[in-house]
Amino acid sequence: MTPSTLEALPTTLDYAALSREELAQRIERRKRELNAVILGHNYQRVEIQEVSDYLGDSLGLSQEAAATDADVIVFCGVHFMAETAKVLSPRKRVLMPDLRAGCPMADFVTGEALQKLKDRHPDAAVVAYVNSTAEVKALSDVCCTSSNAVRVVESIPADRPIIFVPDRNLADYVAEKTGRTNIIAWDGYCYVHDDLVLDELDRMKTQHPSARVVVHPEARRELLDRADFVTSTAGMVDLADEHDELIIGTERGLVDRLKKRYPLKTLVPLSGAAICGNMKMNTLAKLAWCLDHEQHEVTLDESVRAGAERSLRRMLELSGGWRPPTEEEAALEDAGVRPRGCGCA
Repeated sequence: MTPSTLEALPTTLDYAALSREELAQRIERRKRELNAVILGHNYQRVEIQEVSDYLGDSLGLSQEAAATDADVIVFCGVHFMAETAKVLSPRKRVLMPDLRAGCPMADFVTGEALQKLKDRHPDAAVVAYVNSTAEVKALSDVCCTSSNAVRVVESIPADRPIIFVPDRNLADYVAEKTGRTNIIAWDGYCYVHDDLVLDELDRMKTQHPSARVVVHPEARRELLDRADFVTSTAGMVDLADEHDELIIGTERGLVDRLKKRYPLKTLVPLSGAAICGNMKMNTLAKLAWCLDHEQHEVTLDESVRAGAERSLRRMLELSGGWRPPTEEEAALEDAGVRPRGCGCA
């Protein structure tokens, strides 16, 4: 690389004209200069995953970053995830390659709308799925992940109503598992998982009759009822380690990673169209631009940050807290497959 190529370029289009190797070199150099750590969510593009320091799910990644001595966190995911990183690392700068990378499910509920529902049900406890904004978390009593949602709900007295935001499908799954009839579910959903349908499952079962079916709990009840396993993305990685044939009902970015890790196994997506366009908005060019220009920074009002942290800490207390990976998990992480952390989303 010539010295001129190391100068900050004006736009992401200028970076897009560089080779993949040049972009990776720029990212590594600038990361060292800023003492930055790069977080890559499970559903990111492969080229983003390859330059990430940590791969995994949203809350686990934020916990990993908080435990480092990095001054800057670059979150390659969607906006609520970068907010969570800021919640847990208030003294670190948090950057995103593209501020437009949002989560439609998180956007289903706003703080103002949640407050109105709370006013109508003053005795209800509010459980917020981690796939929610910091503002919503701050107005909630406790957060949950897809892995611990049942445990969190079971910790609340059975006679106390629960407002569950923002995912109606996860709320329905929790209600079925706990037998609770007093869950008030927000009418939000993840379009990637909600769009998975039985016709697609039937086609895949016809093509792979001996394959077991694993589906994320953000999917609809009729699909969960047909699954052999219902679990988070971290749970799906465990299952891929244990089984030779799986039909996997989640965003296909995770499936692509697993197929790379286990090339001799039959690991197929339930739907080839299960792609989160918001996650894919982050590119290597945008990441390089982000580091060179130290943009886009995510900030939070301290009252919102502290309130969201309170709800997250309550969840961690209920679920036994976060633990470091075992040696086996660390080995899989080094191979670029095993997501660290809590197994959310």
